[in-house]
Amino acid sequence: AGRDATRAFASGDFTPAGLVDNVSGLSPPELLSIHSWLSFYSDNYDPVGKLVGRFYDENGAPTEALREVEAAIEEALKFQAASEQEKQQFPPCNSEWSSAKGTRFWCSRQSGGVHRDWAGVPRKLYRPGSQGSHCVCVKSTGPPWGQPDSSQHSDRGDLDNPHLEPYEGCHPLAEQCVLTG
Repeated sequence: AGRDATRAFASGDFTPAGLVDNVSGLSPPELLSIHSWLSFYSDNYDPVGKLVGRFYDENGAPTEALREVEAAIEEALKFQAASEQEKQQFPPCNSEWSSAKGTRFWCSRQSGGVHRDWAGVPRKLYRPGSQGSHCVCVKSTGPPWGQPDSSQHSDRGDLDNPHLEPYEGCHPLAEQCVLTG
């Protein structure tokens, strides 16, 4: 009571080291956790005052630190929205592995928890600035994502996206791919 433990709500660290108001260096998901807690409290409780410290001054006015955290949360919300849009465009593949058969990736109309009217084909998706790739389902017919139906497209869906790469040894239009070894 009487102290700010914002970092603990975001990180889950309720030790003395985590029970602090310093939230610098938190990841976007941790910042979204703070946003969720703020929404919960503002929706369910009436404020009775402001805690003087890092985020409010002795007059109850927001500090520069609060404005910086609010800006970071806004950026995290934008990142989350972009991630959701990417998941709609490139839903994660289904996958399974066994020592006998290797790894199998496949696409269906609900793989990745994204219900849609196309199954797609497995591809490796590379994100700029990130290492490695992950398997996504890619629409292989019709117009590319976000473009209205028109005769101005190549009827290849998103197959020509530069961040995608086919799995070596798999047919380019197969809805599943098995990698051995």
